[in-house]
Parts: sequence; C-alpha cells; structure tokens
Amino acid sequence: MATTTRKQATMRKTPGKAALASFLGSTLEYYDFFIYGSAAALVFGPLFFPSDDPAVGLIGAFATFGVAYIARPVGGLVMGHFGDKMGRKKILLITLGVMGLSSLGIGFLPSYSQIGYWAPVLLVAGRLAQGFSAGAESAGASTLTLEHSPEGRRGFFTSFVMTGYASGMVLATLVFIPVAALPHDALMSWGWRIPFWLSIVVLAIAYWVRTHLDETPVFEDAKEKDAVASLPIRDVLKFQSMDVVRVIGMSVMSVMQTIFTVFGLAYATGAAGFDKTAILTVNAVAIGLSMFAMPLVARLSDKVGRRPLLLTAAIGCSATIFAYFWALSTGSIWLVFAAAFVNMTLLYSCFNGIWPSFFAELFAAPVRYSGMAIGNQLGLVVAGFGPLIAGLLLGKGADGWVPVAVFACACMAIAAVCVVLSRETAKTPTEELGAPYLRGMAIRASQSHGSGYASSVLRTKSALGRE
Repeated sequence: MATTTRKQATMRKTPGKAALASFLGSTLEYYDFFIYGSAAALVFGPLFFPSDDPAVGLIGAFATFGVAYIARPVGGLVMGHFGDKMGRKKILLITLGVMGLSSLGIGFLPSYSQIGYWAPVLLVAGRLAQGFSAGAESAGASTLTLEHSPEGRRGFFTSFVMTGYASGMVLATLVFIPVAALPHDALMSWGWRIPFWLSIVVLAIAYWVRTHLDETPVFEDAKEKDAVASLPIRDVLKFQSMDVVRVIGMSVMSVMQTIFTVFGLAYATGAAGFDKTAILTVNAVAIGLSMFAMPLVARLSDKVGRRPLLLTAAIGCSATIFAYFWALSTGSIWLVFAAAFVNMTLLYSCFNGIWPSFFAELFAAPVRYSGMAIGNQLGLVVAGFGPLIAGLLLGKGADGWVPVAVFACACMAIAAVCVVLSRETAKTPTEELGAPYLRGMAIRASQSHGSGYASSVLRTKSALGRE
C-alpha cells in the first residue's frame, strides 16, 4: 500500500513546471532586491538622505536596504503559517503581488527635496513591503518545488529557486547599466525610476505561470487525511526548534552575497575608483554564470550529499573574499573579474544552489514552510545589515577593507559550524524528512490514544533512525 501511494504521488508531481514557477518568482524577488541595492549604493543617499557628508547619506541608504530584512522574518512567520494551512500555491501568488506592486510604488516616490521627511518614510514603507513578501517567497518556492520533485533529484529541481536569484541580479544589472550611464541630472531625476517600473513585466509573467501550477501532492494528501497542522509555528518550535536554529546559523552565509553585491559595489565605485558600468558588468557576468553552476552543483549534491558542498562554500568564500577586495585595490578590472568569478560563480554557488533543498528537507511537510521561512529569514537579518556593518567597519587607507573581509569570514565560520551540526538529508525519502517532528507526533499520538499505539511508535522511530 505504501509503495502504491508513493507511485500515485509521483505521478501527480510536475517538477519541471514547479521549477519554472519558482525560477520566475525568484527572478522577480531578486530583481526587485538588486535594483534597490544598486539604487541604494548609487543614488538613494543624495535623493532621500541628503547630508553634507556623502558617507552619512550612504549609510542611511544602506540602512533602508537592511530594513527589509527586519520585515522578512515577519513575512516568513505570517505567510509560512498560512502556507502550511492553506497551501503553497495560494500564498506564493500573494507574495508575488506584494513584491511587484511595492517595487512599482517605489519607482513613483518623490525625493526629499520635494516632500521632505515623508520621502524617506515612504521609501522605508515600500522597502518593508518588499521584505515582507521576500520573507515568504524563497521558503514557499523551495517548499513547493521540493514537494514536486522526484526522489534523488530534489536538489537539482529546487536549485532553480536560486537560479532565479542569478537571473534577477543579471536582469537588474542589465537594466541599471544604461541607467547609470545617463547624465547625472537625468539619472537623479527620472532615470533611477525606470528599473522599478519595469518590475511589472516580470510580475505579470511570473503570476501567469503560477496560476497554472497545481498544489503539491504532499499538501493535498495532508489535507485529505486531515493532517494539516493547526498551528505550525507551535509544532515546529516544539519538535524542531534546533533545526530552526541551525537554519538561522547557516543562513548567515548570505552575508557574503550582500557584502559582494551591495557594499562591494559602493566600495569599488567610491574608494577604489572604478567606473560604475565596469563593476556592474563584472557583477552581472560573475553572478550570471552561476545560473549554470548552481544546477550542476545541486545535481552533484543529490549524489554526494548537501553538507560537503556547503562546507566547501563556507571555507572557499572566506579565502576568496580577501582576494576580491585585494583585486579592487590593484585597479585591474581583469583581476577583479577573476576574483569575482571564483568567489561568486564557483564557490558561492555551492551554497546558493543547495540551501533551498537542504533547508526545506530538514523539516517535515506539515511545518516545512513555517520552519524554513522563520529560520532562513532570521538568519538573513544579519545579511541585510551586512552592507551597513561593513560601511561602519571600513577603515582608512588601501587596507581599510580588511575588517570587512574578517567580518564576512566570521559569518562563514558560524554557518560552517551549523552545517556540521545538521543531519544529511540528500538520500532520505521525502515522506521521512523532518524526523524529530515525525517522532514527536508519533509519541503524541500514542499518549493520546493509549498503549495500542506503542508498537507503531517504535516502528516509526526505527524507520526514521537513518535520518
């Protein structure tokens, strides 16, 4: 009977369509996040936080970039709850709408010179809406794709969640390159708004694809069996709190991304003296190539496991972030590209292509959306304020970047420890993922219904012992 049920579930899975829907949704999310990061590094300081000291305005702009990461855990908590109760698809349609419309609204905002303090207030409000949406998007997309994926290829299909990250970054950069090349007055008055307005195109395509995607068989089966958790956040913290903590720690590895793409852009075009277009192009190519690296790395993780490659990312990125900043100090755009390629394209892909499947696999289906969203988004708070922290740590002189690189390495060390403490999940059958939750619920059932459940509880523990 179990074999028949598993075959029926497999027949209802549509991994290709789920991967495409997740890819497009992530493209929108990260397009919006990257155009905001680029605007924060290049124009938001003087537009919304005018000051006699340009560094003060830049820190203000970076602070609004980080504010979204405070809203992300709230979005993960609220939307994760409803995603586990109402279904993955419905919530992901809502997150798309919130992200697209908030980005469009930012593109219409007046500047500080036009409405005074209301300008930064409205900018923060738009950024909070972006963060709320993003807090639910990545976990929901990862959960949906994982639950549509066949055994032995979960890592590969779920990696397209973050392939969308690379696509969004490249798309944002390609849009911003001609915008950044505009005359200063045109850039500051209307040019910076164009990338935000264009987000409506990505929103329309992604929304159409998601409306044609089926709910996951895992959630449909749980709903039919009345096995949907009544309060997912309570259950995940009761039975899988340590998994939430591990995901928080591993998510801190995303500091490497924000240091590279946001702080690195500001440092390269400021203290290092590089042309804006040249650095934007380097970033676009390096991260764009990761669109090919991430699925390959994820497919490898299906065979050798998730943890070895995550540790490779933590150790390798720690070494090469020094090489990247050193390359910036040389003034050679070719050395900068070589360092960016190794750091972002090769090594960071070992994290970015794997965490969507690994984090989702740590949790059982009834609490998967909530557990992953809360853990991932709390860890990303550090990443969101990474550029601000880096700006405060930046010293004077040619070696002023060293404290920034040390900070990034400290975050990698935290993530590496949490990877070591996590259990491997690549070979675990989908229905046996989230062993602590399944054991806890089996024990709860035995206590509620009497000793007749004792033998089934023991069998459940035995079956889950391998995870």
